Amino acid sequence: MENVKQHICSIERLTLSPYATLSQNSRGRQRECKPCELRSEFQRDRDKILHCKSFRRLKHKTQVFLSPEGDHYRTRLTHTLEVSQIGRTMARALRLNEDLVEAIALGHDLGHTPFGHAGERKLNELVDGGFVHSHQSQRVVDLLENNGKGLNLTFEVRDGIANHKYDDKPATLEGEIVKFADRFAYINHDIEDAIRGGVISNSDLPTDCIGVLGSTKSERINNLIVDTVTASWDTPTVVQSPAFKKATEKLHQFMFDRVYLNSKAKAQEAKAVKMIELIFEYYLKHLDKLPEFYRSLLDNYPADRVVCDYISSFTDRYCVRVFSELFIPDGWTIL
Repeated sequence: MENVKQHICSIERLTLSPYATLSQNSRGRQRECKPCELRSEFQRDRDKILHCKSFRRLKHKTQVFLSPEGDHYRTRLTHTLEVSQIGRTMARALRLNEDLVEAIALGHDLGHTPFGHAGERKLNELVDGGFVHSHQSQRVVDLLENNGKGLNLTFEVRDGIANHKYDDKPATLEGEIVKFADRFAYINHDIEDAIRGGVISNSDLPTDCIGVLGSTKSERINNLIVDTVTASWDTPTVVQSPAFKKATEKLHQFMFDRVYLNSKAKAQEAKAVKMIELIFEYYLKHLDKLPEFYRSLLDNYPADRVVCDYISSFTDRYCVRVFSELFIPDGWTIL
């Protein structure tokens, strides 16, 4: 069986770019563990993430629109899958390590809060030291998953997860790819969701951006991928061409101005963040009411961080359920 893994490593050495991260050269895991006979280290990390509880919860976490009425709006899970697909396409074209890109992409949002970035901003206000979802994603895989044992991932995957925001500096080119894939995915699928929700129309999109990037979602994503691969070809960097970078940044700003801060898209946001605030205050005063696992963390971590860990794990609907149980009176009848 060991020959199977040796064959995988041999394929990487023979086919990947000299700038790629080879699984056999991984800087290792937090704890020693028995190697898998069939999978590379990065394939193994991908599978650990895919099968963890935090990954499954992404299907009920908001992307942009809170409690959307419709089956086709994105969730945090569908966003994650789109990032993975875009990232893998770029990695394969650039002959970088596709398995590493996929593992980082699948894990990059595991620490995201309920109610999207609105929940992230509220927890950032409430907890000492602040809250950043990328750092929380690393905390999830390092500590919170597997009943406090974490997933024991490789350094390269953990680094890519913790450093996937656009201004971050991950240690590998595969981590850089996920940064761009994340940006390309959310800008374009958020445009589609915003048009579906009546927040904007296709004619509202900046014409100069569309002239460069493309007039449809599929055209834009394809053109962004091709441009990035072309600009990065046979170099130790992942970059966009100047024209595409300028158009992407302008379209991103347009989305902030017209969608992410739009009153219609954020109609329920004030209610959502108030729920998070009240739940946070309740558990900070009643630490004995936390689930057993989170109570066990109090020996080593500040109470507000542990409460934050618990709340950030909530799905949107579970947050509503907890709020209802804590603050909404039960109905009663006379028997």
